[in-house]
Amino acid sequence: MFDYDSELARYHKRLWKALDIRPGDHVLDIGCGTGQTTRDAARAASPGTALGIDVSGPMLARARQQAETGGLRNVSFVQADALAHAFPPEHFSLGVSRFGTMFFSDPIAAFANIGRALRPGARFVQLVWQAADRQEWHTAIRAALPRGHASSTSAGAAVDPFTLADPDVVVGHLTAAGFTAVDVVDVREPVYYGPDADRARAAVLQLWMTKELVTDLDPASAKRALERLYATLDAHDTGNGVWFDSRAWLVNARRR
Repeated sequence: MFDYDSELARYHKRLWKALDIRPGDHVLDIGCGTGQTTRDAARAASPGTALGIDVSGPMLARARQQAETGGLRNVSFVQADALAHAFPPEHFSLGVSRFGTMFFSDPIAAFANIGRALRPGARFVQLVWQAADRQEWHTAIRAALPRGHASSTSAGAAVDPFTLADPDVVVGHLTAAGFTAVDVVDVREPVYYGPDADRARAAVLQLWMTKELVTDLDPASAKRALERLYATLDAHDTGNGVWFDSRAWLVNARRR
């Protein structure tokens, strides 16, 4: 399983500063993955609680195991789509998402459902990716694709991390869903793919984008594409890890 927590460590710090979790808060974490943000929120909110929701069973299994290992009793996880899950109404005092809200089939409906779970006036703080051409991690891996290969445009319509790249779209969706005071801030941080190029190769091969890259290629073409990718990882090995530039939006909003 790809280590998104390590990849997003710099962004996690930026998000954490924006959250300002207080003891007694009840935190809802959307698209929680393996639950790092949820667990950190539970610690900060105690004696309050934190609930993480995600569609991935394997990620949630790891989240639960790590919460148990950490002795956290005020954290829980649910496998469901936040678009339609029946959250307790007006229960949570803070909503958060670390790159977990870009994949909804109906984002306005999803944000409205999340809003109904928040108390009036509660904040909803998200990180979402900016446009693909501002993501070195995306463009560098894409550059390994043979020119004109179908995967360069297919990339899985259901797995598009850039659906909220336009800040006007984000503001429009949240406003239509019942949020107000929407604020979108530019954030630029590098993402981490491993302590060295060899381990970065193993990590990147777990990504959906890399799998898409080689799916339809003949063995010789796949070998050449991976060699180009490996050369890119070598070039980004700083001696203190393999890093790629990236940009995101930090989005703050309040439930009416």
